[in-house]
Amino acid sequence: MSRIHPTAVIDPAAELADDVEIGPYAVIGAGVSIDSGTRVGPHCVIEGPTSIGRGNRIWQFASLGAAPQDKKYAGEPTRLEIGDNNTIREFCTFNRGTAQDAGATRVGNDNWIMAYVHLAHDCQVGNHTIFANNAQLAGHVHVGDWAILGGFTVVHQFVRIGAHSMCAMGAILFKDLPPYVTCSGNPAAPHGINSEGLKRRAYAPEQIENVRRAYKTLYKNGLLLDQARRELAAQGALYSEVALLSDFVAASTRGIMR
Repeated sequence: MSRIHPTAVIDPAAELADDVEIGPYAVIGAGVSIDSGTRVGPHCVIEGPTSIGRGNRIWQFASLGAAPQDKKYAGEPTRLEIGDNNTIREFCTFNRGTAQDAGATRVGNDNWIMAYVHLAHDCQVGNHTIFANNAQLAGHVHVGDWAILGGFTVVHQFVRIGAHSMCAMGAILFKDLPPYVTCSGNPAAPHGINSEGLKRRAYAPEQIENVRRAYKTLYKNGLLLDQARRELAAQGALYSEVALLSDFVAASTRGIMR
């Protein structure tokens, strides 16, 4: 208990591992579980049901697990689930899910989430993502592994952001952003592939060239979307890195930015 500041308020129904650190004036509510090695900064408020994994660093003034900002919400026991080794900086707000969707907002592992980021209800965030300051996600948004959102990125509800993609500062997304693709603007438009990110993740030159060729199929060859989907499916049958893009485009219900 020496790791919990005496001014912190911990509900008796919260479950904290022995080595969890809780800073001054933090409030930890009933139904919150926090696993080993996680540090919670001063003045944070964490409401349940919320589960937080191992080794997370949650900075001061974050608000995690509050009720969703959804007028349909009627007090259902929905959840916030946060994985391991995430950095969550100052003034972040992550809301719980709703009964109309998965019932849970989820954040995976090893994410770097900067100050003032908002994750609305039912968002599903993968692993190894970067959210720069003031990135804002509306409800039901899905973000794939290794995606990067620049500062002040705004994402409309139900939009999906593919793995290894990148949004420039101030991008506003109304449509799905396919894997590997970079975007900018309002409304956001595609601007090539995230080749530098792929190099950093040890993609071989031939794999990056396959992704670049797939991008041209989707955006540069003058094909109708149905034609591009068929061509991408053929390329994806040969190359797994292209299959990630092909499957995403085929599954899009909101429509991809194009």
